[in-house]
Amino acid sequence: MLIGFPEQEVTMSWNRDKKLAWDDFQGEVPSETDEAALTASGITFSFALQQSNDRFVSFESTVDAHFYPKKSWYITGRADAHILSHEQLHFDITELHVRRLRHKISKLNVSQNIREELRSLHEVANKELAEMQQLYDSQSDHSINHDQQSFWNKKVENDLKTYEAFASK
Repeated sequence: MLIGFPEQEVTMSWNRDKKLAWDDFQGEVPSETDEAALTASGITFSFALQQSNDRFVSFESTVDAHFYPKKSWYITGRADAHILSHEQLHFDITELHVRRLRHKISKLNVSQNIREELRSLHEVANKELAEMQQLYDSQSDHSINHDQQSFWNKKVENDLKTYEAFASK
């Protein structure tokens, strides 16, 4: 399962060489839950516009995939390596949507509507991210359906490769 939180939270950035460990999940476990674990991750986004003579002439943006340790949790005894892998894929899906957003931003031309275009792209990215996270949990039955879990592992791996040029460093 996945939840997004604002960027003022303590975060960990996505890194291809650093996989999540149970020690990263530091949130309080809810008293009533059917889940074994929860990954809280999301897209952080900012941009700066440069103007000259009241016209936008350039922009810079920053897009990152973040994991929120204090909002992520697991239940000792119910969570195992298979579930940790499922939770990692939630974070990888967040990175995939970061890469897609960076790709879309790279195709933008500076215009007087650039602020609205950037905000719109970010909004769409968040919507598509939430939809994919829900579909992933639904189809994999929160990792219980091993065939679907394997399908999603391969799908996300391939999709990440498609957008490799926009990977987080």
